[in-house]
Amino acid sequence: MAKILAVDDSASMRGMVAFTLRSAGYDVAEADNGQAALDTAATSKFDLVLADVNMPVMDGISMVRELRTRAEYKGVPILMLTTESNTDKKMEGKAAGATGWLVKPFDPEQLLATVKRVLG
Repeated sequence: MAKILAVDDSASMRGMVAFTLRSAGYDVAEADNGQAALDTAATSKFDLVLADVNMPVMDGISMVRELRTRAEYKGVPILMLTTESNTDKKMEGKAAGATGWLVKPFDPEQLLATVKRVLG
């Protein structure tokens, strides 16, 4: 089953995302900010990264930019799961290399359908 890295500074949101994905059989690792995600991604390869935008230490868009510079993450889908619905922020995320954008609160079925679709 695919390995997914869930990145969110909210422990409760990260837990809900991880629970939803694990319930569908995915192998999920968690990180609480962009820098922690980069550190985790340096030691383990993931098939998908699901990240919040607004986080302390390193935001999600900066994390996406950094991941896209790594050869092993150039083709890996990166979904943003955030309360940000601002069009400019979405364009910034897309320019950084984000694959898609989901707005919180999330519907578990929609999340799983999107994850399945981007994983192919």
